[in-house]
Amino acid sequence: MSDAPLHDLTLAEASALIRARQLSPVEYTQALLARTDALEPQLNAYITRTSEAAIESARTAQAEIARGNWRSPLHGIPFAVKDIYDTAGVLTSGHSRICIDRVPTRDATAVARLRAAGAVLMGKLATHEFAHGGPSFDLPWPPARNPWSTAHFTGGSSSGSGAAVAAGLVPASLGSDTGGSIRGPAGLCGIAGLKPTYGLVSRAGVLPNSYSYDHCGPMARTAEDCALILNAIAGYDPADPASALRPQPDFGVGLDLGIKGLRIGVIRHFWEKDLPTTADLAAALENSIAVFRDLGAMVEDVKFRPLRSYSDVKIVTAESELFSLHLPELIARPLQFGQDFRARSLAACLFTAEDYVRASRERRAILGEMRPLYRQFDLFLTANTSAAPRLDQHDILAFWTRPNLTSPFNCTGGPALAVLCGFGREGLPLSLQIAGRPFDDTRVLRAGHAFERATGLYRHRPTLAAGAKPAAIEPRPWRPDISRIDSAMRAQAEAAAVRCGLRLPDEIMEELVAVAPSALAMAARLRRQHAREDETASIFDPGRAVD
Repeated sequence: MSDAPLHDLTLAEASALIRARQLSPVEYTQALLARTDALEPQLNAYITRTSEAAIESARTAQAEIARGNWRSPLHGIPFAVKDIYDTAGVLTSGHSRICIDRVPTRDATAVARLRAAGAVLMGKLATHEFAHGGPSFDLPWPPARNPWSTAHFTGGSSSGSGAAVAAGLVPASLGSDTGGSIRGPAGLCGIAGLKPTYGLVSRAGVLPNSYSYDHCGPMARTAEDCALILNAIAGYDPADPASALRPQPDFGVGLDLGIKGLRIGVIRHFWEKDLPTTADLAAALENSIAVFRDLGAMVEDVKFRPLRSYSDVKIVTAESELFSLHLPELIARPLQFGQDFRARSLAACLFTAEDYVRASRERRAILGEMRPLYRQFDLFLTANTSAAPRLDQHDILAFWTRPNLTSPFNCTGGPALAVLCGFGREGLPLSLQIAGRPFDDTRVLRAGHAFERATGLYRHRPTLAAGAKPAAIEPRPWRPDISRIDSAMRAQAEAAAVRCGLRLPDEIMEELVAVAPSALAMAARLRRQHAREDETASIFDPGRAVD
């Protein structure tokens, strides 16, 4: 057996040992449960643990493998899932007071497929409320903390997924990505995370955020590990109306072929002009570009539309869908939601049907713009995350005022992989994104694998001590400043809320009024003239974007 501690094994390494019967699934599961017992109090990665059931599943897997019935590379591998994935008989809360007693009777399709592959469920992981909002302290469970420094943010909304994998509590997890919620936590926690092509992984049995933008996908130590998970969870599912009816490749085949000769377009203006990043991440990206060149890729800069445009399109569409989904509860009990969730979702009452259609037509335009770029380049590279900020420095308004580095690839629907690319001066992870053509997930994973093997950065792990206390932080509730918002804007926000049936207490109305100028400015930026024949993206097959 490997000399590495069990929690340091990648999924691929553990799988090989289990298949060779050099590692017992029971021993592996018990070791990770013990590590979780020791470290979970300082991380808050879990909402619900299923330890006894995990041991039973591990015993079943061990007996099957001993009989020669090895199911897949996931057989005997512990995993955990974001607490928006339904799990039969186990709380699925969305990290929200609204669903605090919700116990489904069936597994989500992705969870069922992992179980069928022989994987061992360890529990349900922290998220942001309904995979939205931020690291809130006014919810029934505290936000997850970053294993590299427990004073710092994990990213969201797959926050517990990033923390659990980075800390070595599990080698595999499932997250979801509507605007970056796999890639953000993967980046800030120093692991790999793949937003697969839209429709590749079933969303059935997963609490929705935005029907048009939700993606389910893997989070693990490496691109290779993500490929192994993707093999288990991908594939057509009639229970998901967006599920893609396409032949499924083996995503692990060809990972070692390298990237010599591939054409990589570097979207430099995203981090240099549109959303200027830190000197640490800028330097790490330049070093990473040199690695890709040394591996034989042909690398050159490429121009996309400004970053803010993608965020405008995604947010106007996705917030409208989320608002409609949660409107009955927002009407009935708005105070039961966390403040961060309200500060995002309520502003969608300001968007009109015209705004929603304009955003959808603009998304169709984005897909058209990608066709020549897909012909010119095999892959795209850009920034993902700089060093994680402190949890108590979270800015609720940033969602409305700052564009998002990850949203472009939610708009395109193609695959995008977060990969560790270095460390900042304080020792916190830095991350890049590798993106590709729709349904070219295998090539994206191959490039990530080549980069990881060339740099070895994925071998670095956070240092955690059993019994240590989490770092002291001072979270402060947001107090909206509406002193500079004129009476006409306030009246517009109040009228929009009333039209939707909302009767908001004064303190919540102030939250809506505070974000109203930014939300309305976002909608206004979409008001360009389209030709009469320009379609919406309501019938969305990202594969059509490739000639």
